[in-house]
Amino acid sequence: MNIAYFIAKRYFKAQKSRNVINLISIISVVGITISTAALVILLSAFNGIEQMVVKLYSDFDPSISIRSAQAKTFNQGFVDIEQIKRLEGVINTSRALEEVIILKHEDKWVHAQMTGVDTCFLSMSKMKDHLVDGQAILYQDDQPKAIFGAYLLDKLGGYIPLSNNVHEKVTFNVPLREGKLRPGKNPLNVRIVEVAARMNYNREVNAEKVVVPYELANELLEYGNDITAFYIAVDPKAQLNNVKKEIQSLVGEDFTVKTSFEKNELIFKTSQSERLIVYFILVFIFILASFNLIASIAMLFVEKKADISTLFSMGANRKTIFNIFFFEGLMIVGRGVIFGLLIGYAVAFFQILTGIISMPSAPSESFPLVTTWSDAFMIFFSVCVLGFIVSYFPTKILIRRSEQMK
Repeated sequence: MNIAYFIAKRYFKAQKSRNVINLISIISVVGITISTAALVILLSAFNGIEQMVVKLYSDFDPSISIRSAQAKTFNQGFVDIEQIKRLEGVINTSRALEEVIILKHEDKWVHAQMTGVDTCFLSMSKMKDHLVDGQAILYQDDQPKAIFGAYLLDKLGGYIPLSNNVHEKVTFNVPLREGKLRPGKNPLNVRIVEVAARMNYNREVNAEKVVVPYELANELLEYGNDITAFYIAVDPKAQLNNVKKEIQSLVGEDFTVKTSFEKNELIFKTSQSERLIVYFILVFIFILASFNLIASIAMLFVEKKADISTLFSMGANRKTIFNIFFFEGLMIVGRGVIFGLLIGYAVAFFQILTGIISMPSAPSESFPLVTTWSDAFMIFFSVCVLGFIVSYFPTKILIRRSEQMK
């Protein structure tokens, strides 16, 4: 290897800057550099987007939810929630009542998804981190309050006053389970509820959800001891799937137990699929950029035929000649990979530290980039393997053909 490297330096470096081959080699290095840097930046961007999606959907949705497998509601006494609370990794639980209702504010009517929860849900969902304005409360002076999705309240024409002592009022029209249309009989329970805050999670929550105390939801729906679901908060350090399996074994087959990832499975799978597609597209671009490397090796081989004959006459064997051209290709790939990694991670860290590029739909928020060691290893391994292939096989073919032509 050392002899081959010395001979390559001696015979192929001289006057290289004046050579067309040198230009093609530079183009090869630039192409590999750009492809590698693009891999780093785009995979970091997809990591950031995926993390943002997880935050948007996992904060409001509970880590695990328990629902009836046969009906919309179930008697909460059928689930031993105290036993579930004692499981390792479970940090909190909340009852939940979910129902589609009609909201009225002044002359505007809007349908919405009412979610009645225990007050601990505010900490489970990190409500304070997602408030647009108002207070993260469900009760004030023993009076129930409601937290609206930001866009939902906008559709109603409501707002949050600057004074904490003044609240907007919205009329809740809730259909009764046994409600029937009869003369003189109202099939709806009607209640005026004050607005406590506006929340901002994701498009679905912002446009449809209104969070109220469990007691108020139960009073309006008249469900008695029935609930729609149990929400379970799990420690982020715990193995979510293991906790899910333990809960499923406790509640039995009459109940479905889902994680937040399973509930939003399509969203997360779509994000991962897009990331994989982009990775393969960039690898394909890297392969195209490597054709310059193949051309560079081929032209170098043709130009140095006389020198190769001289080396053979000096006692060099086929392996020595092969190593000269093979390591020349590896040096071009190596420079491209190193420069690409340096530029890619420099751009990524600059964005992470400064946030100079903002989100297109939210100018006040910087575009998220997240770097991982696994991505760095995958990129380095991928480009090195491809670089090895485009250096090895063209050189092997050129050596074989040159021998056949003798």
